[in-house]
Amino acid sequence: MAKPRHVHPLPILWLTALHKLQNPISVPLSLYVCTDSSSPDQTLINETPTNPQDQERHEQVRKLRVLLLQNRTDTAQRHIKSLINSKTSPFASPTHLFSLFSISSPSLKNTFSSMILSALTDSKLNSEATELYFLMKKDGVFPSISCLNMLLESLVSSCQFDMTLKVFEGVMESGFRPNRFMYGKAIEASLKMGDLDRGIELLEDMKKARVSPSLFVYNILIGGLCKGKKIRDAEKLFEEMTDRKVAVSCVTYNMLIDGYCKVGDVDKALNLRARMKMENVEPSLITFNSLLSGLWKAQRIEGAKKLFEEIRVHGFVPDGFTYSICFDGLSKCGDCEAALALYEDANSKGVRINAYACGILLNGLCREGKAEKAEEVLKREMENGLVPDEVICDIIVNGYCQKGDMSAAVSTIKQMENCGLSPKKGVFPSVKTYNTIIDGYGRLCVFDRCFQILEEMENKGIKPNVVSYGSLINCLCKDGKLLEAEIILRDMVSRGVSPNVQIYNMLIDGNCSVGKLKDAFKFFDEMVKNEIGLTLVTYNSLIHGLCKNGRVKEAEDLLLQITSSGFSPDVITYNSLISGYSTAGNTKKCLALYENMKNLGIKPTLKTFHPLISGCNKEGVAFVEKLFNDMLEMDLAPDRVIFNAFIHCCVEHGDVQKAFDLHRGMVDQGISPDKMTYNSLILGHFREGKMSEVKNTVDDMKAKGLILKADTYHILVKGHCEAKDFIGAYFWYREMSQNGYLLNVHLCNELTAGLREDGRLQEAQIIYSEMMAKGMDDWSNNEDRSAAAIM
Repeated sequence: MAKPRHVHPLPILWLTALHKLQNPISVPLSLYVCTDSSSPDQTLINETPTNPQDQERHEQVRKLRVLLLQNRTDTAQRHIKSLINSKTSPFASPTHLFSLFSISSPSLKNTFSSMILSALTDSKLNSEATELYFLMKKDGVFPSISCLNMLLESLVSSCQFDMTLKVFEGVMESGFRPNRFMYGKAIEASLKMGDLDRGIELLEDMKKARVSPSLFVYNILIGGLCKGKKIRDAEKLFEEMTDRKVAVSCVTYNMLIDGYCKVGDVDKALNLRARMKMENVEPSLITFNSLLSGLWKAQRIEGAKKLFEEIRVHGFVPDGFTYSICFDGLSKCGDCEAALALYEDANSKGVRINAYACGILLNGLCREGKAEKAEEVLKREMENGLVPDEVICDIIVNGYCQKGDMSAAVSTIKQMENCGLSPKKGVFPSVKTYNTIIDGYGRLCVFDRCFQILEEMENKGIKPNVVSYGSLINCLCKDGKLLEAEIILRDMVSRGVSPNVQIYNMLIDGNCSVGKLKDAFKFFDEMVKNEIGLTLVTYNSLIHGLCKNGRVKEAEDLLLQITSSGFSPDVITYNSLISGYSTAGNTKKCLALYENMKNLGIKPTLKTFHPLISGCNKEGVAFVEKLFNDMLEMDLAPDRVIFNAFIHCCVEHGDVQKAFDLHRGMVDQGISPDKMTYNSLILGHFREGKMSEVKNTVDDMKAKGLILKADTYHILVKGHCEAKDFIGAYFWYREMSQNGYLLNVHLCNELTAGLREDGRLQEAQIIYSEMMAKGMDDWSNNEDRSAAAIM
């Protein structure tokens, strides 16, 4: 009989140092000096180490081996879990435990790998689990499918989406075919990271690998597509589900219904609801809430009310979200009374609305100027146990501010302070509340009260923030009090509050608006010096100011700075430049800028065409009509300014009939003509010699409540003079004079000369006398005076 061969253990020094290696699994088993034994499982460390900690590790590894050999897996699993969770474990880490066990019992390594990985996942030790997984993968050890499923599930649940995908990719690289659960978790992780495209790619990989997508996979992708408003793609996936005989759930329908409602296609959402009925898929309250939201958004009031009743028919109780949808819908339709009636209905049925729904109702009431009613509702809800938060209190304060009832807004703050509710419940005036009050008083230009509130805040230990000062600076700038605005800026800096880019933009825009470009650029330089990041708004304000003051070349130089600073000019930038060159009469430059913005993919607005059409007037009717048609092709509806410019162009270039056609089109679109429209029409009638139509147009103008002013009277006097109808011109002169307007010197000369030629010397003398009485004794030359004196 052959002499038994013994296994000689590694020296104790090697065992002690083994766990310190970065990758202990890579230590080859050949380091063990083994002789032939009855089975590979006999490769135990037979000699007991002398170091106590090494002895403990030796004993634990031996114990686990014995348990596995005896098929006592549950006990082994519990023991592994206790070792990895124990603060006094003899093993430096789970990978240390795995390494020592693998070396001592290589035939049990695969079984042990799944058990320790499961224990780590079950204990939510995801970092340790992923570290061990990649170590196993490198060593060619592959844990069980159920174990990998658990790991992926745990990673997704703990929001470690990037690591989920790395583990999934590791599985793929190992040549293993992932199951549908693994694909599902990878797709879920992709969408949670916002990478919808990757999720779709994984679905395609799944189908190529002949792994049938589950309901879970389809639901996640449909939800992601709907959220990204890719509703048509979501619809295709839905149809693919039905083709593959995947049972569609209520969750699937809810996501599609909500998606259609959010893109405004309520009819398709309602069709899906009908399909649910046909396929006996029971709706949920979420189904009805989504449909309600869509119907209210589309202002289909009767449909929304009918659906609200259907909720109860199906045995559901409307929740706070249901009521908030209805409150918001009714308020936006301007029917606050119906919103209040619904609120009373909820109370009568014992339904308690939550803080969110209450806030929606209160905001709707305040928006309609019913802040007092909002406060009444709030007090009632507080009696029912509602604890108002900062948002709700700010709604009431803001409601009073919008009405201009600042004393009520301040009173609300005092009630908040004196209501007896402790600050820990959230009911106390915050910086935001005070900021609302400052903004309200600022809009009313009651600046003294703004300063008092800033002082009150500091006295109460509430430090004003950048918004507090910003609201005040904004209101001062809009009221033209630029010096005061700068004083506030310096004061906030001295108090340790750093101004932000928005505040500097307010100051720059305010100074540009009144032509103080030197001060505007002073603030611009200050921003650069203080390393406050410039924005496109900063550049646009300066460009607008320069163009408004005729400095278009400097404005265009700033356009180059925009691009060199990493920004892209927008439609506001180009509108300012086009307006500047239009005022300067440079039509060629206006058109070049117009073409350039289109080439850059910047869609023009009506404010682009206002200066463009008026500036290109001299180019003729055909040219302006082309611009007009460009605007229509861009789905831009012409407004009064556009019609007026086009009508004036037609009259100026003799196409009077087209001007009248445009006027009719303007009225048909519901746009009321103004004084400029009528001035052009009157001029057009003069050009055609239709004096009776001139009078009719003026009568129509007066009937519409438009008051004739000096410009219209000048057109009337001049038109009659050019037609040699000096008595007609005198008629309008008399009305003009009675209304307190003066005729210009040139027209006075022309009218009096014409009246003298017609023998109307008395009328000429009256004009002369009235002009002298009004201090215009130099209105005519000496020859005219002599002639007038002879009369």
